[in-house]
Amino acid sequence: MIVVADGVRLHVEQRGAGVPALVFLHYWGGSSRTWRHVVDRLAPDFRTVAIDQRGWGQSDAPPTGYALADLADDAMAVIAALDLELYVLVGHSMGGKVAQLIASRCPPGLIGVALVAPPPPGPLGLPLDARRAMVRAYDDRASVTAAVEHVLAPHGLTVQDLETVVADSLAGAPAARLAWPLESSQEDLTAAVAAIAVPVMIISGADDRVDPPETLRRELLTRIPHAQFHVLPGVGHLSPYEAPAAVAGLLRDFVHAQTAGDGFAVPAHPIGGLCARCGIALMNTPVVHPASRR
Repeated sequence: MIVVADGVRLHVEQRGAGVPALVFLHYWGGSSRTWRHVVDRLAPDFRTVAIDQRGWGQSDAPPTGYALADLADDAMAVIAALDLELYVLVGHSMGGKVAQLIASRCPPGLIGVALVAPPPPGPLGLPLDARRAMVRAYDDRASVTAAVEHVLAPHGLTVQDLETVVADSLAGAPAARLAWPLESSQEDLTAAVAAIAVPVMIISGADDRVDPPETLRRELLTRIPHAQFHVLPGVGHLSPYEAPAAVAGLLRDFVHAQTAGDGFAVPAHPIGGLCARCGIALMNTPVVHPASRR
């Protein structure tokens, strides 16, 4: 289906039914297809909404308007158009930073946020030359394949998934390919994320070479101390492809916890953060889960 946000036509994939809905935001280079293996495992029981962010997939590609606020406004326009009364945001990588911004606004209906291989809320800690080099990662098939093999998924993807990643990366509009490494990745949400009041779950690949678990512990968990943190062994940055069963299982448990009204379990060693729903102490201790494959 198509949703128009401020004149921009956004392609949206919907499956399943039920409340709350899960709203999926993809990474820089991806599309709604990034989530298909995860959605396959959730759609029978949940309403899933996966968005092609502007400049990617089948959505329009305006020449400007790729700041985090623009992407966040697009997602909120979809949520409003679909009349989602209760929903959980699920953001991968770039989509995770967009989800952080949306959650910091405390919109009505939002009951939780799942951040999958997210960047920290601060500016991307790479020099300008390195960020300019990132733009070239999606120049052609060879460069995309090299990025996957050496950075994004060093343990490899299936042939079919690699083809999807290559196609999605090459389909990105020039403005969208430039915006994240040169501009929006440098936006600082450090102060904003302190306002996030809903439960947060973070999923990190143990072998993520983009935003490693140690970086997230240091630069994200210190900003959102009430978040749950899960580490998937043997997984890189593309966990929706590499370990969709594990990601879907964690999402299922997370949503069930919110809808059951139980908040999170009281940890053995609470650090002082409180659940926005029930007021109990929360955890930021990593939990290690098996990286279930398809």
